[in-house]
Amino acid sequence: MKLHAVVSDLEMARMAAENGATVVQLRLKDTPTFEVVERGRAFRGLTRRLGLMFVVNDDVQAAIRLDADAVHLGTEDEGLEDALEAGLQVGLSASSRAEAEAAAEQAPAYVGAGPVWPTPSKHDAAPPIGLDGLTEICGAVSVPVVAIGGIDATNAGDCIRAGAAGVAVVRAALDARALVEAIDAAL
Repeated sequence: MKLHAVVSDLEMARMAAENGATVVQLRLKDTPTFEVVERGRAFRGLTRRLGLMFVVNDDVQAAIRLDADAVHLGTEDEGLEDALEAGLQVGLSASSRAEAEAAAEQAPAYVGAGPVWPTPSKHDAAPPIGLDGLTEICGAVSVPVVAIGGIDATNAGDCIRAGAAGVAVVRAALDARALVEAIDAAL
């Protein structure tokens, strides 16, 4: 769970994976399930070939049809029971200690905490929690925490030192090698 590359482009996924991403998370916002499945097949093939975890964002049915390893659900997303019944690992979003504690009660594989810093890649994001908020969330739950939001190679190590098990990146996915180096230096 060290480095989640949150991507919608196969070439970006390939480059991130080849440069050290440990998880490829397919994020296709406002896309019908059939299209997520159609586009997701190549991502699943890539992750299988490279032995990486494959996560589908928001769409439990697509995750099931793609035989994904996990599905990531936001605080408003439905389908947790279906995901668990299908044997999927689940990641749950949290932007506060209370949300993280509630998420942890569902026994997820990880909690995605953030945004840590402002991020242009998610226009409906909650206000940034900062490193203090991330530290608080990490200390409040026993499941791994993956930091997200405004993270790049210059601040990924700070997230690890705050207690996160890993980071998730969107814009910085192409800088995977530098991110892994920053994370490893903080461990």
